[in-house]
Amino acid sequence: MIEQRVLPDFKSEAEEAAWWDSHQDEVFEDFEKAAAEGRLGCGTAARLGGIPTTTIRFDPGDIALAREQASTRGLKYQTYLKMLVHEALLKANTKVKA
Repeated sequence: MIEQRVLPDFKSEAEEAAWWDSHQDEVFEDFEKAAAEGRLGCGTAARLGGIPTTTIRFDPGDIALAREQASTRGLKYQTYLKMLVHEALLKANTKVKA
C-alpha cells in the first residue's frame, strides 16, 4: 500500500509555504521513492488529490491577453485564469452576503 503524507490544516498560504519549505527533504525523498516505483505521471498529484478538473472555452483573444498578463507576473496563464476566477467568486460572494 502507498504511504500517504498527512498534511496539516493550513490557516494561510504563508503557513503552507513555510511548511513546504521546511519539509523539502522529506518531499524529495517521497518523490524519489515514487519515481523508483514507477508511480509518477503527468498530473498524478492532482488526480490523486481529488481536485476536480473542468473545461472552459475561452475566446482566443482572451487567452492571448491572459498569457500576456500572466507572463508579466511570472505565472502560467492557466494559473492566472484560475486566480482571476477565484478572486471574482470571492468578490461576488461578499456582495451577495452584504
